[in-house]
Amino acid sequence: MDTLTHIINGFAVCLQPINLWYTFLGVFLGTIVGVLPGIGTSATIALLIPVTFGMNPTSALIMMAGVYYGTKYGGSTTAILIRTPGEAASVMTTIDGYEMARKGRAGAALAVSAIGSFIAGTIGVVALTIFAVPLTSMALKFGPAEYFTLMLFAMTAVASLTGKSPAKGMLSTVIGLMIATIGIDLQSGQPRYTMGVPEFQDGVGFIVVVVGLFAMAEVFRGLEGLYKGTAPQAIRISGKLWLTKEEWKRSIGPIWRGGIIGFIIGVLPGAGGTIASILAYTTEKRLSKHPEEFGKGAIEGVAAPEAANNADTAGALVPLLTLGVPGGGATAVMLGAFIMYGIQPGPLLFQNRPDLVWGLVDSMYIGNIMLLILNLPLIGLFVRLLYIPAGILYPLIVAISAIGSYAINGSTLDLYLLLFFGVVGYLFDKVDIPVAPLVLSLVLGGIMEQSFRQAMTISGGSPAIFVGSAITVTLLIFTAISIALPFLLPRLKALRQSEESA
Repeated sequence: MDTLTHIINGFAVCLQPINLWYTFLGVFLGTIVGVLPGIGTSATIALLIPVTFGMNPTSALIMMAGVYYGTKYGGSTTAILIRTPGEAASVMTTIDGYEMARKGRAGAALAVSAIGSFIAGTIGVVALTIFAVPLTSMALKFGPAEYFTLMLFAMTAVASLTGKSPAKGMLSTVIGLMIATIGIDLQSGQPRYTMGVPEFQDGVGFIVVVVGLFAMAEVFRGLEGLYKGTAPQAIRISGKLWLTKEEWKRSIGPIWRGGIIGFIIGVLPGAGGTIASILAYTTEKRLSKHPEEFGKGAIEGVAAPEAANNADTAGALVPLLTLGVPGGGATAVMLGAFIMYGIQPGPLLFQNRPDLVWGLVDSMYIGNIMLLILNLPLIGLFVRLLYIPAGILYPLIVAISAIGSYAINGSTLDLYLLLFFGVVGYLFDKVDIPVAPLVLSLVLGGIMEQSFRQAMTISGGSPAIFVGSAITVTLLIFTAISIALPFLLPRLKALRQSEESA
């Protein structure tokens, strides 16, 4: 009954005119960012943090969440019309979505994407509403040792599953942890790795690092694309912007299955929308009576991955809100936003700030409705964004990045760091080192170190505390599996292929 009361109160919060406005602003901005290839959810949320310092935290986080799931809607537009995913998670949509557009069915592809996103997004939010409280009750049993092993699992899972190489993911994680150690040691009070620079005593600014790695790096990549002349051209929208009865019949099953797959995968640290959409796509191909149509414009090939992609966002908020552990780059930036507002996500958040938690969750119901209304009749307007000149777009991103980074501390050093991390992000992309593990370890590094020290103090310096409960042992087993699995799977696949060829 208390939970129902909190949910009702959450609607009272999110239906306030100011919060309705920020919900709309978030999803509208998210759609625009999703349509513009490469700008990215994480960069946009990072840019919003300094802009929203003076705002009510509930309103600010509602807007950031709107950007988070709003980009998923917009990302499908470029995937379908120019075969370029606006978001990485929309990559599977390019396969059949673009083929549908080439055959004059772009309208149907965009419609099933919007409708599937709405249904699956709502499935995800309902599941978030149902499972958040039970997980919070379990999380209250966590002590310092449990939190340390949980964060260790989250880091290794993200490092192993993000990008093409687990080793490169681990390298990114280690670099993030190294950056997190810069500053004053909270236990001894001594500066660590500050290199004699006074500004480093407070650590390297989270916003500067994230905006550099995502926004500035994207500017460098975009300029490179312009130099090489690789900018794609959009297909004009054709066909009715609605589904036939047959198309709707073929889409409803994939939408529901994709929504369920997306939520489950979203809860797992490191998996993310890309893996969710791949699993949903391959599942539908296996279940289909006509698998040969996939890759040639099958509507199920658009419905399933887009549904999974959108349900994943609600799933990713489960560990963030209940445990304080992000599962990827965007939620890591959101965790940074929570902390900078003086709010620590986790089980106590549901007790101390139910208005914020349930206002945020309930705003997602409203936001999904807004996105459906926006993305069907206004799709032509969003497509026009594809033609914004790079000479306007990239200088604007640089200006916002520089102003936001400088405004936090008023330090010129932050501008140099912004440029430095922009180059780092660009070079990481060149050598296929994922950025998400670095951001995650940067956010969790300080909390993880504090949990480790508290656990060692409680145990009198004995590491046995980390295998002293069923929770820690289970998490350590999952950690070992997450490290070993990416190395073992290719070998098992090669062994199976050699047996079949023999």
